[in-house]
Amino acid sequence: MPRTTSPIPKATAAQILMNAGAKRVGMDAAAAFAEILENKATTIATRAVQLARHSGRKTIHEEDIKLSLQ
Repeated sequence: MPRTTSPIPKATAAQILMNAGAKRVGMDAAAAFAEILENKATTIATRAVQLARHSGRKTIHEEDIKLSLQ
């Protein structure tokens, strides 16, 4: 089976869940959470890029990220 890597490590996803109050987190739950976070982050990033380009910029600014959440 080919090895796939995610930009969000499972350990980091598990830590976020633990910080939210989980006492224990299964690796399958951490993997699912990391996948969802990655998909959501990609959507936000795509919108931020569109906002920057619309403003005639190549650089993404903080306000582009914040506006892409709306």
